[in-house]
Amino acid sequence: MTIERATRILAGSFILLSLGLAHLSGDLSLTAGPTWAWFTLFVGANLLQSGLTQWCPAEVLLAKLGLKHACDPAA
Repeated sequence: MTIERATRILAGSFILLSLGLAHLSGDLSLTAGPTWAWFTLFVGANLLQSGLTQWCPAEVLLAKLGLKHACDPAA
């Protein structure tokens, strides 16, 4: 698995997790506070900044775990 693929899987999993937790805690209703929405906001903001800056903290972590970039010949 490449870093790029793992990053997409990780981000998508975090968004689905935060929506699931919001649903279980009742935060999806318009009257409840946006507790789990902050988690979703953080993931979305991180995706936006990584798209603009070409730097993602998750990619750094995944590289340290031994994953390779898709453009690496050994990937």
